[in-house]
Amino acid sequence: MKSKFFLYAASLLIAASASAQKGVDNGTQFGSGEDSVRCVTNISLFIPYARSNNYKDAYPFWKQVYEECPASHRGIYQYGVDILNWLIQQEKDDAKRDAIVDELMKLYDDRAKYFGDLKGYGKDWIVSRKAQNYNLIKGEKTDPSIIYKWTGEIIDEYKAKAEPLAISLYMFASFKLMQGETEKYREQYIEDFLKCSALLDEAYNAAKAANNDKDAESLLARKTEIEQNFAGSGVADCETLQSVYASKIEENKGNLEFLKETMTLLRRTGCKDIEAYLAASEHVYKIEPTAESAMGLGSKAYNEKDFAAAEKYYIEAIGMTEDSEMKVILYHAISTIAYNQNQFAKAKLNSQKCLAENPNYGQAYITIAKAYAQGGKNLFPGDPVLSKCIYYAVVDKLEKARQVDPSVADEALRLIRVYREYCPSKEEVFMHPKLNAGENFTLPGWIGEIVKIR
Repeated sequence: MKSKFFLYAASLLIAASASAQKGVDNGTQFGSGEDSVRCVTNISLFIPYARSNNYKDAYPFWKQVYEECPASHRGIYQYGVDILNWLIQQEKDDAKRDAIVDELMKLYDDRAKYFGDLKGYGKDWIVSRKAQNYNLIKGEKTDPSIIYKWTGEIIDEYKAKAEPLAISLYMFASFKLMQGETEKYREQYIEDFLKCSALLDEAYNAAKAANNDKDAESLLARKTEIEQNFAGSGVADCETLQSVYASKIEENKGNLEFLKETMTLLRRTGCKDIEAYLAASEHVYKIEPTAESAMGLGSKAYNEKDFAAAEKYYIEAIGMTEDSEMKVILYHAISTIAYNQNQFAKAKLNSQKCLAENPNYGQAYITIAKAYAQGGKNLFPGDPVLSKCIYYAVVDKLEKARQVDPSVADEALRLIRVYREYCPSKEEVFMHPKLNAGENFTLPGWIGEIVKIR
């Protein structure tokens, strides 16, 4: 094979005119004359080296091809990224390293120039990888405004057909800009989220219509990613989201998919009690009852103090979902209703259902502790010392909440300090015939806990 290639190269050299010219100069793929032979020869030399990760030996041949005939072969750019990233890793001098980074970014630009119209690997794909590579190299020194500009231009040009990675990186850059100067970029970040969410929706719907499940799944993952980041950004406060979504929900009251996604977003941001969420719930429930919409109607009924209706909707929602996160919210809501109505055994039961879904949900332990404290006062009528033993179980549950869930640790500690004072004193334990320090003691009835006397 090699002998055939060299015979071919030799024939080109013999036939070449004296006025040889590089491809980069005359706009041809390989150039002309001797330059075209050199280009083909160097391509055949650098690719095997690059394929075997021998970037040191690949570099000089690759470099000459890239400079003289940049439109000759896509491998210049595929392998060039690996070669230059390798050089960046080897270089210790900061100035020289930055120069190689600049060369790498130019490599992506040239790929877009010469090969930017390839289906599936076009300009938007190339610029997305450029931004990704830049961020990977720069790390904490990444300038988000650069990524924002590059990917923003792609989104403006390609709209919903843009490479999903470009949209993801655009939102990453928007968040970083906002993080640096929150007040300046807060509104822009929200606008960017709404724009990108809409673009991903459009792309997802197009993929589903074309029965392209693989792309649809990937797009849904990107959308979930930017929604989760938005929900955790700290910018998406409920007042802001109410002002943003109130009119949109009314405009889209017949758009089931939009309403469902909006409700999910508002729930994730902790805004399931705002009017926008409740309005979306009503619209969805009328079209197609779902767990999310039933939960929303339950919240509305709860706010109106119609606790029977609220519990009915919450139970209905539980029956329609397999989502553990949602079930935790629903069981906790039912346990709160029960607690507020002095139905302490029922409050405990539903808190235990919370913990079956999420053993680290500290609020459930706190509810059980409060139920014990309020509902166990008459467990030992006529024996005030034994009645105090209930508070051992109260403190134990609060300690457990503090242990498993840092988000409730402060509240649990505050309550521990309160309820610990209600436990039997050492003198009371010593004088009581049924109590011995260090031994276990069973609390009967609906509490059914075994506690250690201390």
